[in-house]
Amino acid sequence: MRRNRTKTPERTERRISAFTSLSMCAFTVIAQIAVTLLLTKFLREKVGYFYAILEFAGAVAAIRVYLRSGSPSYKLVWMCLLLALPVSGMILFCLWGGTHQAKSLSLRKIAPIRERESVWMDSENNIARLRRQSPEWGRMASFLAKKGFPLYRNTTAHYFPDGAVFFDDLIDHLRQAEVYIFLEYYILAEGQIWDRIFAVLKERAAAGVEVCIIFDDFGNLTRLSDATLQAMQDAGIEVEVFNPVHRYVNRIYFNYRDHRKIAVIDGSTAYTGGINVADEYANLVVRFGHWKDSAVRIDGDGAWGFAAQFIHMWKMIGKTLPNEDDYYRPRRTGTGTGYCQPFTDGPLNNPENPIEDTYLQLMASAKRFLYITTPYYAVEESMQKALCIAADAGVDVRLCVPAVPDHKFTYMVAETYWGELMTHGVKIYKYTPGFLHAKSVMVDREVALIGSTNMDYRTFQLHYECGVLLYHMPVVEELLEDLDELMGQSAPYTLAEWEQRPWYRRTFAALLKLGAIWL
Repeated sequence: MRRNRTKTPERTERRISAFTSLSMCAFTVIAQIAVTLLLTKFLREKVGYFYAILEFAGAVAAIRVYLRSGSPSYKLVWMCLLLALPVSGMILFCLWGGTHQAKSLSLRKIAPIRERESVWMDSENNIARLRRQSPEWGRMASFLAKKGFPLYRNTTAHYFPDGAVFFDDLIDHLRQAEVYIFLEYYILAEGQIWDRIFAVLKERAAAGVEVCIIFDDFGNLTRLSDATLQAMQDAGIEVEVFNPVHRYVNRIYFNYRDHRKIAVIDGSTAYTGGINVADEYANLVVRFGHWKDSAVRIDGDGAWGFAAQFIHMWKMIGKTLPNEDDYYRPRRTGTGTGYCQPFTDGPLNNPENPIEDTYLQLMASAKRFLYITTPYYAVEESMQKALCIAADAGVDVRLCVPAVPDHKFTYMVAETYWGELMTHGVKIYKYTPGFLHAKSVMVDREVALIGSTNMDYRTFQLHYECGVLLYHMPVVEELLEDLDELMGQSAPYTLAEWEQRPWYRRTFAALLKLGAIWL
């Protein structure tokens, strides 16, 4: 009883703090727009010639946006704004989109972890073997290797179709940590799950295990109190907050988020998927019906890929580790069949996007099956067309989405894409028990992608994301079994249903689609 009374004021204080931070951000954005519009009106009325020069500059800016590389959707939105409202659009473009704001974050320009020559030699040999077995997957593995992500063998994987089972397994392996624990999550929320995890982390830290945590500030504004943060630090846990909202209140840098889900234990065991650390992911609290999610554990050589990704982010944030990088490599060699390839993406890579390119290659390489689960869908024309081409070519393309959305406006935007997909034969399934948050792709019962990646502009352009490709591993069958069960619980969505949407919903969704890059 006393604990509940203590937590109530903490929750209130946390909500007030979060509301204040968000209000400041909203006020700053609104103030920028208001000043821009007032300045435009003043220039138009008082300084006609100067205003004409600015209009010309706005048109030139629109041309430059068109010519530069990058997302077509991103360019289209800014070009429309610059041409319709040249002066206002140009000022806002300079404030919000004229440069790659991600480079202005307080992230250090740190080179990725330098891999041993032996690792790259093994990777090249693995790619050669995979290419002989499956030429198309060998090409994909070679593509990601050139982006800096080795292909590993000697790795086993286990798939988790449910958050509760995942947390039980994660906590069990955390207890076995002997050297270090790395955790990187978008959401790290207080609750029953966190209490269980923190108890283990506290005990392991007291035993001399290094424990390092990264969590995103925006994702935890109302979920993690200062008292909990202090308790972690008092327990000897190193904690770093990614992209603090208050630090960039004058610009919209809070769009750039660390959306990764990574847990690494001693370099030999790693987890990734769609599951954050919060009670709703284990259905201990009900939000949007039954929360369906998934994750994967990899044991063996491939786990080091996630450890290296965490260390790189840790250093970019400005933190240091007490030991050299090689100290964190796994102490033992794994076993297993098939291949795995952990990889990451983020706005610092723009206009190159390894995750988006990987999705496109998976779609283009599918011959028989292409099953996708995603909570959000707002893609470029190239990806929309790739799905349509695959379905037209006779591939069984299935897209699984939630029936109960968590963001209604984002869901309405997703609906605008589905009509074209179904016209070309793509099957869409709505997960009727509730909210589908799992992010996965399965191709031809041969390859699976599991990670933190959504199919939207934020994932491909704004967020730091992670995933793992699993080639010819038994875990692919585990994913397929779960997808079959998921579709059995889902309702097929038809073209007739899509066409029967109310006119006002269709109209509003079309308008929202213009600003999909910010939803």
